[in-house]
Amino acid sequence: MSSQSFPRITPAGDCGIMVLFGDTMDTAVNTATHAFDAALRTQCWDGVEEITPAIRGLLVRYDPLTVPMASLRDRLSELLASKSWLESEPDPNRRIWRLPALYGGEHGPDLEKVAEMLGQSVERTISEHCESIQTVLMLGFAPGCAYLGPLPSHWDMPRLDYIKPEVPPGSISVAVKQTVLFATAIPTGWRTIARTPFLSFSKVESPYFYLAPGDEIVFEPIDAETFDTLSNEVANGKTIVSPEAPD
Repeated sequence: MSSQSFPRITPAGDCGIMVLFGDTMDTAVNTATHAFDAALRTQCWDGVEEITPAIRGLLVRYDPLTVPMASLRDRLSELLASKSWLESEPDPNRRIWRLPALYGGEHGPDLEKVAEMLGQSVERTISEHCESIQTVLMLGFAPGCAYLGPLPSHWDMPRLDYIKPEVPPGSISVAVKQTVLFATAIPTGWRTIARTPFLSFSKVESPYFYLAPGDEIVFEPIDAETFDTLSNEVANGKTIVSPEAPD
């Protein structure tokens, strides 16, 4: 990442502007994205219709009939100049989620292969994944789909060379030093190692999306009996996980 090139403002079509803080998946870059997103949302500028944070920057979608691109770009430049965003601290209002997860078997069919690629035992692979405090880097691709990370550097493994037709909601998959937590049934090329009974997206009741960018996730291993019990509770509308405040 070149400090002379970022932050960077660049057009995104005829009604969007990207604000980029880096060109790699980096904790400081992602934290800057979350901090700038929070600051921008307090501005309530006319013509700004949507702000979508991603892993290394955010998209500002606007109405060009209400605000010209040049004017919006100038405002964004002023906000960027107001502080050193790449030195931002994590959001003190972020939430910590401790999610139960059943590793291996039918719910984690790629676990043994992942352990082999890491050159360690299945037990150590599970332990390492659960020891990692993972940040919600972004939501995207599908409703409630959360990209988490970073994992330790040796988890920088490729995705599969084919697409699975579907994995069930709650599937936990890994690749490229990240975890993806799927909230809906979805095709994927990521390596599935576990599944949680917690569902981060609801089609029928508010808040609809439970996780938010900047939240932190810790997975806690459970057995099959506990998974079935918690899954039944979720099906009956019971809340099985409540977020905690950071220390």
